[in-house]
Amino acid sequence: MKRKTVNDELRSEYHFDYSKAIRGKYYRRLLKERANVVVLEPDVAEAFQDSAAVNDALRSLLEVTRSTQRLTARSRRPVRKRATA
Repeated sequence: MKRKTVNDELRSEYHFDYSKAIRGKYYRRLLKERANVVVLEPDVAEAFQDSAAVNDALRSLLEVTRSTQRLTARSRRPVRKRATA
């Protein structure tokens, strides 16, 4: 069995010249498409330290919503009529 040699150098097509990069090139397009970018109102943004805190709060809200939906779904059962004597 032949062993392959490991080459730590990247291929030439993977080298990137960062001096030609443009900062924020797709920023306006992302805002326009509303893809992966959410802009919080200033008063809401003050309540959170960073994006992780926002994600935690939204996840807990989703969890509460799911549990509430389960409770509501159970209460929609049709009411059985009682037999009158």
